[in-house]
Amino acid sequence: MEKTNQEFLLELLKTPSPSSDEVVIQRKMRDYYQSFADEVLTDNAGNVIGVLNPDAPFKVLLAGHCDEIALVINRIDENGFLHFDKMGGINPNAAVGMKTTVLGYGKTVTGVIGVNAQHHGGLKSDFGLGDLFIDCGFSTKEEAEQLVQIGDLVVYKTEPEILMDRYVSGRGLDNRTGAFIVAEVLRQLKKKGCQVGVYAASTVNEETNMGGAYFAAAGIEPTMAIACDVTFATDYPGVNTNKYGDIRLEKGPVLAKGAPINRKMNELLERAAKKLKMDVQYELTPRHTGTDADKMRYTGKGVPVSLVSLPLRYMHSPVETASLQDMDQEIALLVEMIADLTGEESLNPLD
Repeated sequence: MEKTNQEFLLELLKTPSPSSDEVVIQRKMRDYYQSFADEVLTDNAGNVIGVLNPDAPFKVLLAGHCDEIALVINRIDENGFLHFDKMGGINPNAAVGMKTTVLGYGKTVTGVIGVNAQHHGGLKSDFGLGDLFIDCGFSTKEEAEQLVQIGDLVVYKTEPEILMDRYVSGRGLDNRTGAFIVAEVLRQLKKKGCQVGVYAASTVNEETNMGGAYFAAAGIEPTMAIACDVTFATDYPGVNTNKYGDIRLEKGPVLAKGAPINRKMNELLERAAKKLKMDVQYELTPRHTGTDADKMRYTGKGVPVSLVSLPLRYMHSPVETASLQDMDQEIALLVEMIADLTGEESLNPLD
């Protein structure tokens, strides 16, 4: 990965982008696209879409969601402690003892998620988010309410790290890595050239309702759509690979197989991987994918979809970890596949 692009990836990972409030990171995506895209589109959902060849009738939509899981303040008690619910798939066990950034309406406030000392009995074994709270140092409810209100969002206070010049680790790789990947695919296709229209969408709200993907696909009416997301790596201690499959970092991007996936699109991806002499991995999505692909598929008259995923360790934790090599390979795979399209391809499995 070029150093300049790695810096942009780290900038995205440092930027809070809680589901339902992705404006700050989307402004950065919009600025990045403007340096190379033929057009940059936005919509009422908050998506940012870089476009190449906007007049081409054959349209490829790439979707990588920029939102991250978060906490949302639902109560401020009389002593100024903040209580919260989840905005997306928060794991209560991972939240214990974490530093937080409260995105208050007054200003950003640092807090800590308190935990009952082990000397006093510790946490009960079946605790949930309702048993936790955030301590920002407020002494009263009135003091807290000068800076924080119900509905304010909270993210873990962490910094992304590069591990051994090989992996990137931090909060919200799911799926700001996907937003980064689709942008890089567009940037490289601008240099390489392609015959089809390409729409690289940084989508919103995937972690909560996938509304961004629906807006993007409904507005663009693509010929095909590819979701670029993450999937569960199983190459670390304690994971039952017999049950959850064998997905490893540095073994290449992951293609989905299952009822939602267009087989001809997977054939195009596999052909590109073969040309690049690149290994790919597979995961099963028998009924649905759990990604933006599910919403894009049901827009308009129906959209053929595929899913290309980045293997990710420790999903929905503050220390998600992925391979820089896998990211580079996923970008190369998508660039090769799209650059080879003539615009005459049929995605009808009966043709």
